[in-house]
Amino acid sequence: MAMAASLAEEGLELYAKNLKFVEEEIRIKDELRPRLATQNEIRLDLRTMILRDYGNPGHGIPTLVNAPYAGHTAMIADYHKGQSLIETLLTNGITHVALTDWKSATKDMKDLEIDNYLADMVVAIDDLGGRVNLVGLCQGGWVSAMIAARFPAKVNSLVLAGAPIDTDAGNGPIKRMVHESPMSFYEELVAMGDGLMRGKFMLQGWKNMHPSQHYIQEHVDLYEHIGDSAYIAKEEAFARWYENPIDLPGRWYLQTIKQIFKENRLAKGEFVALGRKLNLRHITRPVYLLAGADDDITTPEQVLDAARYTGTPEDRLIKKTVPGGHIGLFMGARTLKEHWPKIARWIGEQ
Repeated sequence: MAMAASLAEEGLELYAKNLKFVEEEIRIKDELRPRLATQNEIRLDLRTMILRDYGNPGHGIPTLVNAPYAGHTAMIADYHKGQSLIETLLTNGITHVALTDWKSATKDMKDLEIDNYLADMVVAIDDLGGRVNLVGLCQGGWVSAMIAARFPAKVNSLVLAGAPIDTDAGNGPIKRMVHESPMSFYEELVAMGDGLMRGKFMLQGWKNMHPSQHYIQEHVDLYEHIGDSAYIAKEEAFARWYENPIDLPGRWYLQTIKQIFKENRLAKGEFVALGRKLNLRHITRPVYLLAGADDDITTPEQVLDAARYTGTPEDRLIKKTVPGGHIGLFMGARTLKEHWPKIARWIGEQ
């Protein structure tokens, strides 16, 4: 009887654990939504973005963080309390921070181009007073470099973190994939999305870069830690960002693939933005280049080679490679603690 009771109790415990695991899987994959960690105010509501204000507007030159527009939300820049780039900047001498919170593209936005996004960036900068310290993260980096080259007077200093500026540099998997896949492959994806590059397609591609981790190991880890509330909280925070991709305009996406990544027009000085061919030599203000040593999305060479193209004097340009991968550059606890405070102070000195 005692053995039967013990087996029954173990069976109930296993059933409860399995049920909790299934419920958490559903919550992570289907129910959680992105949310920014730090209190903010909506400053502008534009077609392509919401411009968010943090800190004390009107105090000094604003620092504008340009989040990536690459399939995920701006939560990457304001991820979690104690693990937020926005919070780090505010607590290290930057009194006014703004953030580009890019919107998911709707069907009526399918034909928007890079110029449309640059134009809204100019609107945002002008609304902030016409001159900003610009921090470009990942894909937001080449957009920021374009703004700094096209409108040098609007940028007081430029930080490019994990930003693919020289897309021919290095030999990362993204570079190889872009050059090995014909344009027809990307055009077919856009056609499948009814003129949009669907975020779910990109998410599938990112997961396929590390399939065993995403399709097997993460589920095993969740099951093994289903009773650990701290682990669950960490997983849910990540899922709010990672499992909620956004859609991109098809025309914007195809233009980016072809002109930025296949043809490297920005670094070559051949990209035309808002009616004028861009030359990165027009960037003469202080520049800080931040790369991740193990970044397999934007290899260090793609970031650091920007130093070869800008017109910024050598004594006003900093190149820094830090431990870790791509996402860690923006929301890794170690990088936020050890490196971004120095960048914040550097911004404040410009």
